[in-house]
Amino acid sequence: MRSKLFLSFVFSFLFCFISTVNAWEPVKDITLVVAYKNGTGTDIGARLISSYAQRFFGHKMIVKNIDGDDGILGWKELINANPDGYTIGFINLPTFASLTLKHNSPIKMQDVVPICNQLTESTIVIVRADSPYQNIKDLVDDAKVRGDLVASTNGFMASNHTAAQLLSHSAGFNYVAVDCGGTSDQILALLNDEVQFSCVKVPDITPLLAKKNPEIRILASFSEKRLRDFPDVPTLAEYGYYDKWYGSSRGIVAPKGTPDEIIEYYEKKFEAMLSDPEVVAAHRKANLSLDFKDNLNFEATMTASEFFCRDIIPMLYKNEEVDK
Repeated sequence: MRSKLFLSFVFSFLFCFISTVNAWEPVKDITLVVAYKNGTGTDIGARLISSYAQRFFGHKMIVKNIDGDDGILGWKELINANPDGYTIGFINLPTFASLTLKHNSPIKMQDVVPICNQLTESTIVIVRADSPYQNIKDLVDDAKVRGDLVASTNGFMASNHTAAQLLSHSAGFNYVAVDCGGTSDQILALLNDEVQFSCVKVPDITPLLAKKNPEIRILASFSEKRLRDFPDVPTLAEYGYYDKWYGSSRGIVAPKGTPDEIIEYYEKKFEAMLSDPEVVAAHRKANLSLDFKDNLNFEATMTASEFFCRDIIPMLYKNEEVDK
Protein backbone atom coordinates (compact mmCIF):
# COMPACT_ATOMS: atom_id res chain seq x y z
CA MET A 1 0.00 0.00 0.00
CA ARG A 2 2.80 2.37 0.97
CA SER A 3 4.64 1.58 -2.25
CA LYS A 4 1.55 2.44 -4.30
CA LEU A 5 1.13 5.75 -2.51
CA PHE A 6 4.82 6.49 -3.00
CA LEU A 7 4.64 5.72 -6.73
CA SER A 8 1.50 7.83 -7.06
CA PHE A 9 3.31 10.71 -5.39
CA VAL A 10 6.33 10.31 -7.67
CA PHE A 11 4.20 10.24 -10.82
CA SER A 12 2.24 13.31 -9.70
CA PHE A 13 5.48 15.16 -8.96
CA LEU A 14 6.98 14.22 -12.32
CA PHE A 15 3.82 15.26 -14.15
CA CYS A 16 3.79 18.67 -12.48
CA PHE A 17 7.53 19.08 -13.08
CA ILE A 18 7.26 18.17 -16.77
CA SER A 19 4.23 20.42 -17.22
CA THR A 20 6.15 23.30 -15.67
CA VAL A 21 9.22 22.66 -17.78
CA ASN A 22 7.14 22.48 -20.97
CA ALA A 23 5.03 25.58 -20.19
CA TRP A 24 5.51 28.14 -22.97
CA GLU A 25 7.13 31.48 -22.35
CA PRO A 26 8.85 33.86 -24.78
CA VAL A 27 12.60 33.70 -25.29
CA LYS A 28 12.82 36.80 -27.50
CA ASP A 29 11.07 40.11 -28.15
CA ILE A 30 7.38 40.15 -29.11
CA THR A 31 5.75 42.12 -31.94
CA LEU A 32 2.47 43.89 -31.10
CA VAL A 33 0.59 44.84 -34.28
CA VAL A 34 -1.53 48.01 -34.26
CA ALA A 35 -3.55 48.52 -37.43
CA TYR A 36 -3.54 52.30 -37.05
CA LYS A 37 -1.15 55.23 -37.03
CA ASN A 38 1.01 56.26 -34.10
CA GLY A 39 -0.91 58.44 -31.65
CA THR A 40 -4.39 56.95 -32.07
CA GLY A 41 -6.33 55.60 -29.09
CA THR A 42 -5.33 52.01 -29.82
CA ASP A 43 -1.70 53.00 -30.29
CA ILE A 44 -1.65 54.90 -26.98
CA GLY A 45 -2.97 51.83 -25.15
CA ALA A 46 -0.55 49.52 -26.96
CA ARG A 47 2.46 51.67 -26.10
CA LEU A 48 1.39 51.83 -22.47
CA ILE A 49 1.38 48.03 -22.40
CA SER A 50 4.70 47.81 -24.20
CA SER A 51 6.31 50.12 -21.64
CA TYR A 52 5.70 47.45 -18.96
CA ALA A 53 6.51 44.43 -21.13
CA GLN A 54 10.04 43.82 -19.86
CA ARG A 55 8.76 43.60 -16.31
CA PHE A 56 5.95 41.14 -17.01
CA PHE A 57 7.20 39.18 -20.04
CA GLY A 58 10.95 39.36 -19.57
CA HIS A 59 11.33 40.73 -23.11
CA LYS A 60 10.46 43.84 -25.07
CA MET A 61 7.08 44.17 -26.78
CA ILE A 62 7.61 46.19 -29.95
CA VAL A 63 4.62 48.10 -31.32
CA LYS A 64 4.34 47.80 -35.09
CA ASN A 65 2.00 50.34 -36.69
CA ILE A 66 0.54 49.21 -40.03
CA ASP A 67 -2.00 51.80 -41.16
CA GLY A 68 -4.24 51.61 -44.20
CA ASP A 69 -7.54 50.46 -45.70
CA ASP A 70 -9.54 51.13 -42.52
CA GLY A 71 -7.24 48.79 -40.55
CA ILE A 72 -7.37 45.86 -42.94
CA LEU A 73 -3.67 46.13 -43.91
CA GLY A 74 -2.55 45.68 -40.32
CA TRP A 75 -5.04 42.95 -39.55
CA LYS A 76 -4.04 41.02 -42.67
CA GLU A 77 -0.44 40.99 -41.45
CA LEU A 78 -1.57 39.94 -37.99
CA ILE A 79 -3.71 37.01 -39.13
CA ASN A 80 -1.05 35.81 -41.58
CA ALA A 81 1.73 35.88 -38.98
CA ASN A 82 3.38 32.72 -37.72
CA PRO A 83 1.20 31.50 -34.80
CA ASP A 84 4.25 30.94 -32.62
CA GLY A 85 3.43 33.50 -29.93
CA TYR A 86 5.83 36.17 -31.12
CA THR A 87 3.27 38.21 -33.07
CA ILE A 88 0.08 39.33 -31.35
CA GLY A 89 -2.01 42.44 -31.87
CA PHE A 90 -5.14 44.43 -31.32
CA ILE A 91 -8.59 44.28 -32.82
CA ASN A 92 -11.08 47.09 -32.37
CA LEU A 93 -14.74 46.26 -32.03
CA PRO A 94 -17.08 46.87 -33.73
CA THR A 95 -14.80 47.96 -36.63
CA PHE A 96 -13.05 44.61 -36.96
CA ALA A 97 -16.36 42.73 -36.82
CA SER A 98 -17.99 44.99 -39.42
CA LEU A 99 -15.09 44.57 -41.84
CA THR A 100 -15.14 40.79 -41.54
CA LEU A 101 -18.74 40.83 -42.73
CA LYS A 102 -18.07 42.81 -45.91
CA HIS A 103 -18.34 40.95 -49.22
CA ASN A 104 -15.06 39.24 -50.13
CA SER A 105 -13.41 40.53 -46.97
CA PRO A 106 -9.80 39.28 -46.56
CA ILE A 107 -10.30 38.96 -42.79
CA LYS A 108 -12.70 36.81 -40.76
CA MET A 109 -13.54 36.74 -37.07
CA GLN A 110 -12.28 33.15 -36.97
CA ASP A 111 -8.83 34.31 -38.15
CA VAL A 112 -7.94 35.46 -34.64
CA VAL A 113 -7.92 33.88 -31.19
CA PRO A 114 -8.98 36.12 -28.28
CA ILE A 115 -6.47 36.69 -25.48
CA CYS A 116 -8.08 39.45 -23.44
CA ASN A 117 -9.84 42.81 -23.58
CA GLN A 118 -7.85 45.83 -22.50
CA LEU A 119 -10.14 48.85 -22.98
CA THR A 120 -13.82 49.66 -23.32
CA GLU A 121 -14.19 53.23 -24.59
CA SER A 122 -17.34 55.33 -24.88
CA THR A 123 -17.88 57.38 -28.02
CA ILE A 124 -18.21 61.17 -27.89
CA VAL A 125 -19.36 63.86 -30.31
CA ILE A 126 -16.76 66.57 -30.89
CA VAL A 127 -16.47 69.89 -32.74
CA ARG A 128 -13.71 72.45 -33.07
CA ALA A 129 -13.22 74.71 -30.06
CA ASP A 130 -14.31 77.72 -32.13
CA SER A 131 -17.42 75.98 -33.47
CA PRO A 132 -20.71 77.91 -33.17
CA TYR A 133 -22.24 74.76 -31.65
CA GLN A 134 -22.09 75.13 -27.89
CA ASN A 135 -24.06 71.96 -27.18
CA ILE A 136 -25.43 68.94 -29.03
CA LYS A 137 -28.86 70.53 -29.50
CA ASP A 138 -27.27 73.46 -31.37
CA LEU A 139 -25.67 71.00 -33.79
CA VAL A 140 -28.81 68.92 -34.26
CA ASP A 141 -31.06 71.93 -34.78
CA ASP A 142 -28.74 73.40 -37.40
CA ALA A 143 -28.33 70.01 -39.08
CA LYS A 144 -32.11 69.70 -39.44
CA VAL A 145 -32.28 73.09 -41.12
CA ARG A 146 -29.28 72.67 -43.41
CA GLY A 147 -29.36 68.97 -44.18
CA ASP A 148 -25.76 69.04 -45.36
CA LEU A 149 -23.56 69.15 -42.28
CA VAL A 150 -20.37 67.17 -42.88
CA ALA A 151 -18.84 64.65 -40.48
CA SER A 152 -15.44 63.01 -40.85
CA THR A 153 -15.29 59.27 -40.16
CA ASN A 154 -12.62 56.62 -39.71
CA GLY A 155 -13.88 54.54 -42.61
CA PHE A 156 -17.14 53.51 -44.24
CA MET A 157 -19.19 51.54 -41.70
CA ALA A 158 -16.28 51.70 -39.23
CA SER A 159 -16.94 52.41 -35.54
CA ASN A 160 -17.00 56.20 -35.70
CA HIS A 161 -19.10 56.28 -38.87
CA THR A 162 -21.64 54.03 -37.16
CA ALA A 163 -21.70 56.43 -34.21
CA ALA A 164 -22.57 59.33 -36.53
CA GLN A 165 -25.30 57.16 -38.05
CA LEU A 166 -26.74 56.38 -34.62
CA LEU A 167 -26.75 60.08 -33.78
CA SER A 168 -28.36 61.20 -37.02
CA HIS A 169 -31.02 58.47 -37.00
CA SER A 170 -31.97 59.03 -33.36
CA ALA A 171 -31.98 62.83 -33.66
CA GLY A 172 -33.65 62.90 -37.08
CA PHE A 173 -31.25 64.76 -39.37
CA ASN A 174 -29.31 64.15 -42.56
CA TYR A 175 -25.59 64.74 -42.97
CA VAL A 176 -22.69 63.97 -45.30
CA ALA A 177 -20.12 61.39 -44.14
CA VAL A 178 -16.52 61.73 -45.31
CA ASP A 179 -14.40 58.57 -45.19
CA CYS A 180 -10.94 59.58 -43.94
CA GLY A 181 -9.66 56.00 -43.69
CA GLY A 182 -8.55 56.25 -40.06
CA THR A 183 -9.16 58.12 -36.83
CA SER A 184 -6.04 60.30 -37.01
CA ASP A 185 -7.01 61.68 -40.41
CA GLN A 186 -10.62 61.92 -39.29
CA ILE A 187 -9.63 64.23 -36.44
CA LEU A 188 -7.24 66.16 -38.68
CA ALA A 189 -10.11 66.90 -41.07
CA LEU A 190 -12.04 68.40 -38.17
CA LEU A 191 -9.08 70.46 -36.96
CA ASN A 192 -8.55 71.75 -40.53
CA ASP A 193 -12.17 72.95 -40.58
CA GLU A 194 -13.04 70.61 -43.45
CA VAL A 195 -16.02 69.14 -41.55
CA GLN A 196 -18.41 70.35 -38.87
CA PHE A 197 -18.35 67.45 -36.41
CA SER A 198 -16.93 64.00 -35.66
CA CYS A 199 -17.62 61.04 -33.41
CA VAL A 200 -14.55 59.49 -31.75
CA LYS A 201 -13.47 57.81 -28.52
CA VAL A 202 -11.99 59.75 -25.60
CA PRO A 203 -8.40 58.41 -25.93
CA ASP A 204 -8.37 59.52 -29.56
CA ILE A 205 -8.47 63.17 -28.50
CA THR A 206 -6.60 62.96 -25.18
CA PRO A 207 -3.51 64.77 -26.58
CA LEU A 208 -5.71 67.61 -27.83
CA LEU A 209 -7.41 67.97 -24.46
CA ALA A 210 -4.05 68.09 -22.69
CA LYS A 211 -3.09 71.32 -24.43
CA LYS A 212 -3.31 74.64 -22.59
CA ASN A 213 -5.90 75.79 -25.13
CA PRO A 214 -7.81 72.69 -26.25
CA GLU A 215 -8.58 72.63 -29.96
CA ILE A 216 -11.81 70.68 -29.67
CA ARG A 217 -15.02 70.74 -27.64
CA ILE A 218 -16.96 67.67 -26.50
CA LEU A 219 -20.71 68.08 -27.04
CA ALA A 220 -22.10 64.78 -25.77
CA SER A 221 -21.31 61.16 -24.99
CA PHE A 222 -22.80 57.84 -26.09
CA SER A 223 -23.01 56.59 -22.51
CA GLU A 224 -25.82 55.72 -20.14
CA LYS A 225 -24.49 58.14 -17.55
CA ARG A 226 -22.04 61.03 -17.70
CA LEU A 227 -18.41 60.08 -18.09
CA ARG A 228 -16.37 60.16 -14.90
CA ASP A 229 -13.64 62.31 -16.43
CA PHE A 230 -16.09 64.73 -18.07
CA PRO A 231 -18.96 65.30 -15.64
CA ASP A 232 -20.03 68.50 -17.44
CA VAL A 233 -20.57 66.69 -20.74
CA PRO A 234 -24.18 65.48 -21.11
CA THR A 235 -25.21 62.16 -22.58
CA LEU A 236 -27.17 62.02 -25.82
CA ALA A 237 -30.04 60.48 -23.84
CA GLU A 238 -30.36 63.67 -21.81
CA TYR A 239 -31.47 65.41 -25.01
CA GLY A 240 -33.75 62.59 -26.09
CA TYR A 241 -31.36 61.17 -28.69
CA TYR A 242 -29.60 57.79 -28.72
CA ASP A 243 -30.11 56.31 -25.25
CA LYS A 244 -27.79 53.28 -25.18
CA TRP A 245 -24.06 52.87 -24.70
CA TYR A 246 -21.99 52.82 -27.84
CA GLY A 247 -18.24 52.71 -28.18
CA SER A 248 -15.32 50.42 -28.85
CA SER A 249 -13.62 47.49 -27.22
CA ARG A 250 -9.89 47.24 -27.82
CA GLY A 251 -8.64 43.74 -27.24
CA ILE A 252 -5.54 41.64 -27.77
CA VAL A 253 -5.62 38.61 -30.05
CA ALA A 254 -3.29 36.08 -31.66
CA PRO A 255 -3.35 34.53 -35.15
CA LYS A 256 -5.53 31.47 -35.64
CA GLY A 257 -3.59 28.31 -34.87
CA THR A 258 -1.73 29.73 -31.89
CA PRO A 259 -1.42 26.88 -29.33
CA ASP A 260 -3.60 26.97 -26.22
CA GLU A 261 -0.61 27.13 -23.87
CA ILE A 262 0.54 30.36 -25.53
CA ILE A 263 -2.91 31.91 -25.25
CA GLU A 264 -3.08 30.89 -21.58
CA TYR A 265 0.37 32.37 -20.95
CA TYR A 266 -0.59 35.75 -22.39
CA GLU A 267 -4.00 35.78 -20.72
CA LYS A 268 -2.45 35.26 -17.28
CA LYS A 269 0.39 37.73 -17.86
CA PHE A 270 -1.95 40.44 -19.13
CA GLU A 271 -4.30 39.86 -16.21
CA ALA A 272 -1.37 40.39 -13.83
CA MET A 273 -0.22 43.47 -15.75
CA LEU A 274 -3.63 45.11 -16.08
CA SER A 275 -4.44 44.63 -12.39
CA ASP A 276 -1.11 46.05 -11.22
CA PRO A 277 -1.71 49.34 -9.32
CA GLU A 278 0.99 51.19 -11.25
CA VAL A 279 -0.41 50.07 -14.60
CA VAL A 280 -3.96 50.90 -13.53
CA ALA A 281 -2.82 54.40 -12.53
CA ALA A 282 -1.05 54.84 -15.88
CA HIS A 283 -4.28 54.01 -17.72
CA ARG A 284 -6.18 56.47 -15.54
CA LYS A 285 -3.65 59.22 -16.25
CA ALA A 286 -3.97 58.61 -19.99
CA ASN A 287 -7.80 58.71 -19.83
CA LEU A 288 -7.92 55.08 -20.94
CA SER A 289 -10.94 53.12 -19.68
CA LEU A 290 -9.23 49.94 -18.52
CA ASP A 291 -11.59 46.97 -18.66
CA PHE A 292 -9.80 43.63 -18.47
CA LYS A 293 -11.79 40.66 -19.73
CA ASP A 294 -10.31 37.19 -19.89
CA ASN A 295 -10.24 34.97 -22.95
CA LEU A 296 -13.79 33.66 -22.61
CA ASN A 297 -15.40 37.00 -21.77
CA PHE A 298 -13.58 38.76 -24.59
CA GLU A 299 -14.75 36.01 -26.94
CA ALA A 300 -18.32 36.74 -25.80
CA THR A 301 -17.76 40.44 -26.55
CA MET A 302 -16.54 39.53 -30.03
CA THR A 303 -19.63 37.39 -30.62
CA ALA A 304 -21.97 40.16 -29.44
CA SER A 305 -20.18 42.67 -31.66
CA GLU A 306 -20.53 40.36 -34.65
CA PHE A 307 -24.28 40.12 -34.00
CA PHE A 308 -24.56 43.92 -33.73
CA CYS A 309 -22.69 44.40 -36.99
CA ARG A 310 -24.59 41.70 -38.87
CA ASP A 311 -28.14 42.38 -37.65
CA ILE A 312 -28.28 45.99 -36.41
CA ILE A 313 -25.79 48.09 -38.37
CA PRO A 314 -27.18 47.30 -41.86
CA MET A 315 -30.41 49.07 -40.91
CA LEU A 316 -28.39 52.26 -40.35
CA TYR A 317 -26.84 52.22 -43.81
CA LYS A 318 -29.77 51.69 -46.15
CA ASN A 319 -29.34 53.97 -49.19
CA GLU A 320 -26.28 55.50 -47.51
CA GLU A 321 -23.68 57.27 -49.62
CA VAL A 322 -20.27 58.39 -48.48
CA ASP A 323 -17.67 60.80 -49.85
CA LYS A 324 -14.06 59.71 -49.98
